[in-house]
Amino acid sequence: MATQMGALLAGHGVTVLCGGRSGVMEAVCRGVDEAGGLSIGLLPDEEPEAANPYVTVPLATGIGVARNALIARAALCLVAVGGGYGTLSEIAFALQFKRPVFLLDGAPTVEGALRCADAGQALEQVARVFLALER
Repeated sequence: MATQMGALLAGHGVTVLCGGRSGVMEAVCRGVDEAGGLSIGLLPDEEPEAANPYVTVPLATGIGVARNALIARAALCLVAVGGGYGTLSEIAFALQFKRPVFLLDGAPTVEGALRCADAGQALEQVARVFLALER
């Protein structure tokens, strides 16, 4: 699901911002890379080499999980795929910052976030945000 979401976003010219590490973050970056797009990885580490091999622009913040707040603040909206505590914190920050949040494939249910049936539906929601059809 994450790879597909990355490819869909990149295919529509959307720059993808994520945590830049392994798992879902690597899968979304792989989808972005395969579609010829741009991904930015805000790493918790001090070294850019900690990024997964598909990140286009690794930014080593050195601030640990506090980078989750930066991701949520910098994004126009968030798409959560699966997730643990890090994803949950990003969802909470995004909602506090009045950013729309779209949930896919096992992402934790949080009041105020919209569950999407598939990557296509999430892409439609992201497009509405980009086109300023909803705030």
